[in-house]
Amino acid sequence: MDAAPAILAFFDEPTFTVTYLVADPATGTAAVIDPVLDFDQASARIGSASVEAVLAAASARGWRIEMVLETHAHADHLSGAKLIAARTGAWIGIGAHITEVQATFAPMFGADDLLPEGRDFDRLLHDGETVPLGNLAFTVMHTPGHTAACISFRIDDAVFVGDTLFMPDYGTARCDFPGGDAHALYASIRRLLALPDETRMFLCHDYKGPERTGFAWETTVGEQRRANVQAHDGIDEAAFVTLRQARDATLAPPRLLLPSIQVNIRAGRLPPVDAQGVQALRLPLRAGDAVAATLLS
Repeated sequence: MDAAPAILAFFDEPTFTVTYLVADPATGTAAVIDPVLDFDQASARIGSASVEAVLAAASARGWRIEMVLETHAHADHLSGAKLIAARTGAWIGIGAHITEVQATFAPMFGADDLLPEGRDFDRLLHDGETVPLGNLAFTVMHTPGHTAACISFRIDDAVFVGDTLFMPDYGTARCDFPGGDAHALYASIRRLLALPDETRMFLCHDYKGPERTGFAWETTVGEQRRANVQAHDGIDEAAFVTLRQARDATLAPPRLLLPSIQVNIRAGRLPPVDAQGVQALRLPLRAGDAVAATLLS
């Protein structure tokens, strides 16, 4: 019988993001899920400490990183996928619906350097597809709602769900980004919670529940069904959608929304150098009010 996957978690507190290094112990084949590229917004400085920690952990164990898997185009941190790929030769995969996300955001950021048909990513992954990891394999689950392109990765008794669900005391992903849909999220959550109760569920973020002092990112399907404050068993779709939309109406945009999206739709690649030799991220301004209109005139 094949061994269970080895799973290491790396928590980036500035963005509350969890990156996972998943390996088949028998072959040393490894994958990185949702890597973080360090970014200090005030200085516009990019760093690699988070990526280096993952690479060092893999090297210390003799694991070969062969793939980088993104659960979606994140809005809260820059992806370290391209840097890991450059260091290891790994391929980068994301859900096939990323093309819809790119079509939405590319005009906003002038990202006309994007390759057609999502080819900034090496592989576009489809629902039900199997991705071998040594003697083990991930099964791809399309779990939209937070974004149109969200996917989860199931392997053995574990499932990596991205932003779809948080710890039971915190709830579920927001659905107010372009392409988000609370009805779709409800269906995705019910699909995930139909897995066996003992399935280990690994989350991409933790913001701490209201009465919890420590960060946490692993739970189980059974615990989510019993105790998730927004999506436990017994909450129907109408009630969930009402709750989710009311909550979303109170939320501010993620701090790194604008830099994250324009890097992450490029698979972690930075925008190209402009005619003046400057490599820059765009900061689109909202011009809908009287003050902005005056300043533009």
